[in-house]
Amino acid sequence: MNFRTLLFFLILVPIMFFGLSFALVMNLVDRSGDSFHRLAAWWGRFSIRLFGISVEVIGKENYDSSKNYLVLSNHAGMADIPLLFGCMALNLRFVAKEELGRIPIFGWAMKQAGYILIKRGQNREALKSLLAASEVLRSGRSVLIFPEGTRSATGELLPFKRGAFLVAQKGGVPVLPVTIIGSNLITPKKSLKINGGKITLVISPPLQPSAFNSVEELMNTTAGIIGNNLETYRST
Repeated sequence: MNFRTLLFFLILVPIMFFGLSFALVMNLVDRSGDSFHRLAAWWGRFSIRLFGISVEVIGKENYDSSKNYLVLSNHAGMADIPLLFGCMALNLRFVAKEELGRIPIFGWAMKQAGYILIKRGQNREALKSLLAASEVLRSGRSVLIFPEGTRSATGELLPFKRGAFLVAQKGGVPVLPVTIIGSNLITPKKSLKINGGKITLVISPPLQPSAFNSVEELMNTTAGIIGNNLETYRST
């Protein structure tokens, strides 16, 4: 166990569960989940500072914090969610696997705050719960989905799944492609080790789903943008 992992268990986990307990109370007062999100965004920024992670954000001018988007990002490390919550000025909800909803306190707070939990491996049920994300978009909040469906151990882009782009089609908001570079080295898959280092976050111009002839065309375009960013910025 390295020093940063020790910090995680000794400092971040207790703060997180204290914050989640407080969030359960906040959610009773603010059922929109917006107060919970503000707490989650603070937690993201605190985590980045605690672990000494350097973050470069490219393309801040490509989105408007007063609007909402379907944020579609590659997924390569456990740092991705706190990174996006802490570094993007959007009122975000993310799509997560159903098992997270069963974790005491954590899962309860997520459900109350309007996060979307999906059943993996059950196509009809998974699609039904995933499409609930379009209702969140219509409520004026942004939604984060990782279209790969799982973390990439190497940082290389995995094939995208169609479900995220069906949400884009039904949600009626722009798709915001986001590329995360370096997070697989910070929190390697299947390891508790937390490393220092740099993460680059590239926010590309939004895409209007109505401008595409099919879900597949939108999916391929988004994958192309994120893939190109990985190649371009990984070597810088």
